[in-house]
Amino acid sequence: MDLKTVGLKGQKHGVRRRIGRGVGSGMGKTSTRGHKGWGQRSGASRRPGYEGGQMPLYRRVPKRGFSNADFRTDYTIINVHDLNAFEDGATVDLEAVITRDLASRVSPLFKVLGNGKLEKKLTVRAQKFSKSALEKIQQAGGAAVVLDGQGREPQAT
Repeated sequence: MDLKTVGLKGQKHGVRRRIGRGVGSGMGKTSTRGHKGWGQRSGASRRPGYEGGQMPLYRRVPKRGFSNADFRTDYTIINVHDLNAFEDGATVDLEAVITRDLASRVSPLFKVLGNGKLEKKLTVRAQKFSKSALEKIQQAGGAAVVLDGQGREPQAT
């Protein structure tokens, strides 16, 4: 331990390197840049992913096929049997499902799938329904309201 390290206690940054201050400093003459080569002169910088001339990782890794992940439509989904948590006659939409912690919000679009059995009469408002979910909601005496992308009921023309 020396006085220089005592002064750094609790500080965020250490003492900066003073380069180009003579040979005795250990960082003189070439100022830690070395002799010749790309990084020797001012303004030298390398692009991200540069590996010194070695074939970069992003070119070594095989690339195949097409991914539609950037363009797919994601839905916050719930199954019909989870809707039994609501009271008889309730209106169920995405906000109601999230406040009950039955699903976490993946997307502002809401889809109901048909896994399980529905035992309550509910009005369910969602952008999409699977065929089996639609049948089960109607069999229980409820109603399924199909919403548009902004969560509004489509206007009758």
